[in-house]
Amino acid sequence: MKKKILYVEDDPNLAFATKDNLEQYDYEIVHAHDGVEALEIFGKEHFDICVLDVMLPKMDGFTLAENIRKSDSQVPILFLTARSLQEDKIKGLKLGGDDYVTKPFSIEELKLRIDVFLRRSKSDSPVSAKPDANAVGKYTFDFQKLTLAINGGSQNLTFREAEVLKYLAERPDQVIRRDDLLKAIWGDDDYFMGRSLDVFISRLRKYLSQDPDIRIDNIHGVGFRMRW
Repeated sequence: MKKKILYVEDDPNLAFATKDNLEQYDYEIVHAHDGVEALEIFGKEHFDICVLDVMLPKMDGFTLAENIRKSDSQVPILFLTARSLQEDKIKGLKLGGDDYVTKPFSIEELKLRIDVFLRRSKSDSPVSAKPDANAVGKYTFDFQKLTLAINGGSQNLTFREAEVLKYLAERPDQVIRRDDLLKAIWGDDDYFMGRSLDVFISRLRKYLSQDPDIRIDNIHGVGFRMRW
């Protein structure tokens, strides 16, 4: 089946060209012109990923993402924006976004970012991984379902959150270099991606707080170490 993408962009020329090019890669593209229309469509249909412009009429992309997250905590959200301020990008991530592509962008770059989220296959676990890859302390972590469960309750994860947790959990008690983690998850280690990683680490600490034995330590000047 074709992967279905909700694409929200108010510039008609850019929207036409982007939609047309992405359809050549065999995606099903549902285009909305503004945030209100997009939220209405999202409530009626299932999507594999949402690609949202930030500067939208009627409802901006940040508010749209926040509303999408209220009903679906798992669908990947990719922002498209001409904004370059780091604060704006971090705000989008804190509202539940997973990644950014800054305008102007190439279709090849956009496709690459989309494909990262649409892949759901597990990578091979390193030799040092704990025997039960789904056990993280007292939690049960299901990467395929994007869930983290404990004491009968379950926390849905975004795909990016699950990727970061999987990388750390498969390497317990090891010091993970920040640049290694960034390149493994984002394919880059620039300043913005480093700030993004800090947002996701903070989210994971919050999700894992019901087990006091779990720690994600900052190793100053190096990276992180996950222990339980």
